[in-house]
Amino acid sequence: MALPTTRFLPVLDCPDPRALAHFYRDLLGWTITDDQDDWVELARDDSTALAFQRDPDFRGRAWPAEGVHAHLDIHVPDLDAAERIALDLGALREGGRGGSTGFRVFRDPAGHYFCLCKE
Repeated sequence: MALPTTRFLPVLDCPDPRALAHFYRDLLGWTITDDQDDWVELARDDSTALAFQRDPDFRGRAWPAEGVHAHLDIHVPDLDAAERIALDLGALREGGRGGSTGFRVFRDPAGHYFCLCKE
């Protein structure tokens, strides 16, 4: 039997939820739907959203040495254009991870990993 869910919402811990939500808002073009000091939500529509929760002790991990338990995959039609946008917004490209043909690995300003993936 499956859970009777009404919503599935990934949440990223970070030291500054508002700043990180603004990064992803600008990267994805989504809308901030809930903006509090310790919690900010960003949504594309009623079924696709992402939230950011304050954790003043959050520190990004080194991948693969420290392991990463989750990351975001963002599918785009043009990897080069998407990379330029991500870098202009403050993302950092992770060298040696991801080829130029299928996907590229980045860190957001708080240190979370995300991949830009060719559609």
